[in-house]
Amino acid sequence: MADSRNILIIGSAYPLRGGGIATFNERLAKAFQDNGDNVTIYNFSLQYPKFLFPGKTQYSDEAPPENLHILTRINSINPFNWIKIGRELKKRKPDIVIIRYWLPFMAPCLGTIARILRKNKHTRIIAITDNVIPHEKRIGDKSLTKYFLKWMDGYITMSRSVLKDLDLFDTMKPRYFCIHPLYDNFGDPVSMDKAKEVLKLDQDASYILFFGFVREYKGLDLLLQAFADTRLRKLPLKLIIAGEFYTSPDPFWDIVKTNRLEGLVQMNNEFIPNTAVVNYFCASDLVVQPYKDATQSGVTQVAYHFNKPMVVSNVGALPEMVPDGKVGYVVNPDVKEIADAILKYFEENKQAEFEQNVREEKNKYSWDNMILAVDTLINQMD
Repeated sequence: MADSRNILIIGSAYPLRGGGIATFNERLAKAFQDNGDNVTIYNFSLQYPKFLFPGKTQYSDEAPPENLHILTRINSINPFNWIKIGRELKKRKPDIVIIRYWLPFMAPCLGTIARILRKNKHTRIIAITDNVIPHEKRIGDKSLTKYFLKWMDGYITMSRSVLKDLDLFDTMKPRYFCIHPLYDNFGDPVSMDKAKEVLKLDQDASYILFFGFVREYKGLDLLLQAFADTRLRKLPLKLIIAGEFYTSPDPFWDIVKTNRLEGLVQMNNEFIPNTAVVNYFCASDLVVQPYKDATQSGVTQVAYHFNKPMVVSNVGALPEMVPDGKVGYVVNPDVKEIADAILKYFEENKQAEFEQNVREEKNKYSWDNMILAVDTLINQMD
């Protein structure tokens, strides 16, 4: 076995409840530790100012993850802190630093830390770029992203669309595509009956699940309109919306009321803690991601873990992750196409077939592949 390496991951982690990003960083740290490396996560002491954060709280009330070394040190809006952390990491001389980049707002902070750190001429700095062009665009995004990417030695993307987007900023530095690994850290599946009992759901109904933070680009309005299709109303079918709204819920409730869906739609407008994720997925027959725009999605990888078929939009990496007609259906972000796919799944009784295919398909999404991606990228830099 090779000598252990000193690896730093810069990004959200406990006690922040950063949804998929924090969960990913913690799971990535565990993968490196299982590989024999020494790993530290440098977390944010302040991630977003309150006036920029659309949710109720940025902090988790769950127990901390076990056996992870997390230092909560980085202030995203304090330049003096960026300089301090940059100098600290420069002196520490880690072998590899992996920085999660998902939002241009973070570019000045993360870019400045990397700019100072790289002066030690030892550390390799890799960006895992969730997005380089954000879903919700603002003036100055491109300039900020360009500044951040300037100080990277290489990039890993989890969708081919982001890999292509990188060419708008840099065509020279090495990059590697590795599809989003499986989220296997939410516990083992439980029976559907037990999950429904915990959530106090109707045991005789079938459930569709929309999971995760609700933003405009995620297409919940399309799903609600599709769910109102008269053909679906003939089925014993209900919809669960599980996730905190990062936009006003009023337009979505208007669709529910206009179509008289009140008794068929359960909206849980709150952050779903890790310990509760299992019940929402295991109570559901089908996971639907009607996104209007996307790069990759951690929700897909949670669905894989719990062996759940999916309907996803033909955007970003979702078609790469969900083979059409095998583990689910890929549709355009269109109300009728979404309704057609849901109807087809239930009318043709695809559950057993698709669930078996999910069990086989998910084997390709190992965390070893992400470790291999980092190693391959490092070798291209030598």
